[in-house]
Amino acid sequence: MKNNKLRRILAWIGIILLLGMYASVLVFALMDSPLARGLLMGSIFCTIAVPVVLYGILLAAKVLSGSRAQKDTEDASDPKSADETDGEGPQ
Repeated sequence: MKNNKLRRILAWIGIILLLGMYASVLVFALMDSPLARGLLMGSIFCTIAVPVVLYGILLAAKVLSGSRAQKDTEDASDPKSADETDGEGPQ
């Protein structure tokens, strides 16, 4: 339950950040200033790069936690470990 609440809060923060980046792209595109072009390019880059990087981090965390959980279940159900502890080898 606590994990779901945290995920929802983080999702809302992400939505707000994305909307803010989209708004900044629109504002910088409409500005008539020498600095506006650089700000627009930076905004477009962040609009694309931030979600991609976050997706990569989440994917890596999912893969790493999945492999760790899989390794733990394999170690618990491995029959070889029980055979090796009684002193007798495979016959």
